[in-house]
Amino acid sequence: MNSFFKALSDPNRRQILELLKTKDMSVKELQEHFSITQEALSHHLSVLKKAGLVTDERKGQFVFYSLNTSVFEEVMNYFLSLYYKRNDK
Repeated sequence: MNSFFKALSDPNRRQILELLKTKDMSVKELQEHFSITQEALSHHLSVLKKAGLVTDERKGQFVFYSLNTSVFEEVMNYFLSLYYKRNDK
């Protein structure tokens, strides 16, 4: 859970997630939307991947990143369970 919040704490990482909502993208495609180095972008993708928020798949010479929506569902279920536990009292 901590890696999830760490990943979301950075605006660049949140923007990456917004972009990946539309379609799977390669680093090259993502790079077009940022004014940071490819190394910095790769670092952000690594943090997102470690948190389980994105997955990657090699297609030929490119690696494509996509959202891992199951992690979002898991976190939302956690928060909903806290809410319902509190309101069931």
